[in-house]
Amino acid sequence: MEYGVGEYIMADQVFWKNKKVFVTGHTGFKGSWLCLWLTSMGAEVSGYSLAPNTSPSLYELCNINSLMKESVIGDIRDGERLKLALQSSRAEIVFHLAAQPLVRESYNIPAETYATNVMGTVNILEAVRSCDTVTSVINVTTDKCYENKEWVWGYRETEPLGGHDPYSSSKACSELVTSAYRNSFFNCMPNGRKVYLASARAGNVIGGGDWAADRLIPDCITSLLDEESIKIRNPFSIRPWQHVLEPLSGYLLLAEKLYQDGEAYADAWNFGPQDVDAKPVEWIVKKLCAKWGATADYVVDPNPQVHEAKYLKLDCSKAVSELGWSARWNLETALDKIVEWNKEYEQHSSIIDVCYRQIEEYSLAMR
Repeated sequence: MEYGVGEYIMADQVFWKNKKVFVTGHTGFKGSWLCLWLTSMGAEVSGYSLAPNTSPSLYELCNINSLMKESVIGDIRDGERLKLALQSSRAEIVFHLAAQPLVRESYNIPAETYATNVMGTVNILEAVRSCDTVTSVINVTTDKCYENKEWVWGYRETEPLGGHDPYSSSKACSELVTSAYRNSFFNCMPNGRKVYLASARAGNVIGGGDWAADRLIPDCITSLLDEESIKIRNPFSIRPWQHVLEPLSGYLLLAEKLYQDGEAYADAWNFGPQDVDAKPVEWIVKKLCAKWGATADYVVDPNPQVHEAKYLKLDCSKAVSELGWSARWNLETALDKIVEWNKEYEQHSSIIDVCYRQIEEYSLAMR
């Protein structure tokens, strides 16, 4: 079925109630938001991840552990432990988010990046093969999995995969692993069993609760809270910025489609903002400073930087026409929500209540 722009299909709370879901990387920024959304709809969520690697962390601030059916702290590279955790969960739907997610860090730990992002994908897919309850799997990769030609057009799902840096190329490898498992194993499972496997490629995800090093918004917020000048590295780099709830809504919708309709949706999917929200880094920082208040300012770091793509944009027309998905919060709104979230954090508000309120606001915008 094809949908027109604006004919948005929202996450179905009835569908998710009592669904058994397994999330790798559930202690991370995106994983924590996903678990909050899933549990708010009544899903039984189990997770497998390293312990949170920042302090503070959204996972701990919201006490997400108390919402989970089961939370296993483990390494995605430990295939046997991962397999046992998935089997114990009796999950029907799997979201694979566990990763080494940072471009700059991948230059420092390339072998660990490949082991986590490539063999971690192999390990979760091997675990799925051993767990007869799983029917639907989404491997979350990145917009950076494409061979970047620095062109002005958005990349479509059929464009060549690539990657200049270890992180980007490891995610391209993860996409190739996904395709190989889909074709070699999941399309012809023993005893007629069906597992539908898709990959999701999102743009630069921003939102409250991200404290990862070497990411633009966390670096900005840390400086703003400390009343210091923001230091930016690549002011002219253009990225497809989007609030974290945007791609998560796409993942949820895609998982529903996989579960209900299967093979037609077992493919690669882009989830990014509208073209007008692909903006340079300096534009983002200026806007954030203006929204934060009079004392906020920034400087450009004059030191040489490691290579990162200068221009990157996604073509999401496939998700719009075939899933009925499109971005609902523009970049101005996303930045407003980030400032709102962090002002509440600064005032020691209940962070889980802030997150639930923003999820509810986003859900209303989806209608």
